[in-house]
Amino acid sequence: MDLKGKVALVTGGNGGLGQRICHALAREGVQIAVMYARSRDQAEEVARDLTSRYQINAAAFACDITDASAVDGLVGEVTKRFGRLDILINDAAYNKAIPFDDLDGLTQHEWDKIIAVNLTGPMRLTKAVAPIMKAQGQGRIVNISSVAGLSPTGSSIAYAVAKAGLIHLTRCTAVAMAPETLVNCVAPGLLEGTRATDNLRAEQVERASSGALLKKAADKDDCADMVVTMCRTDTMTGQTTVIDAGRVFH
Repeated sequence: MDLKGKVALVTGGNGGLGQRICHALAREGVQIAVMYARSRDQAEEVARDLTSRYQINAAAFACDITDASAVDGLVGEVTKRFGRLDILINDAAYNKAIPFDDLDGLTQHEWDKIIAVNLTGPMRLTKAVAPIMKAQGQGRIVNISSVAGLSPTGSSIAYAVAKAGLIHLTRCTAVAMAPETLVNCVAPGLLEGTRATDNLRAEQVERASSGALLKKAADKDDCADMVVTMCRTDTMTGQTTVIDAGRVFH
């Protein structure tokens, strides 16, 4: 798909990885809807930076992706503002460090919140954009999962299960939305300078870095570049690509 002039909705677009994804797409001439949950000033600054740096249209939009009506409203606002919607990047996420063996610490509240943000939210957004992309005759969805979805690792059991679900949601929605819309997934390992990593315990960060073949964290720009590739492709769908400096193989 030729990306110039297309419109992308990037959830969590003001985050550490989200910002890199926004910039990578904007460099290709994509117009950007930067979705945020709470940090309005930061998201608006990202949108201004994208507009001035790449001479594209960008704007910030607030949304609680755990609220079905808010998701529908968001998609309506984006299409009204830009006139179309070609790309959805499901990058918004939430995690909390809860050791796997601390089953009591994994409260029902935390389980529900982690599943709602990391799995149910992307499904709501996918369903909301599906008819728009089908009517346009093409679309791209890229989900941001985690290597925690491929092995029993990560900040908590709930996070690992949610990210595993997101990987399979990628496969299932690729089937459901073909041939007009292609759905793929990036599964990063440890990323420096993100809220998710900031929520990890120090020993988790050390283990993730030292356990990688390349002995370092994954690169956010590598992840963002893969997102661009998945948006541009015409023949890849239902796939998950791991970028983790060589820790998890699947």
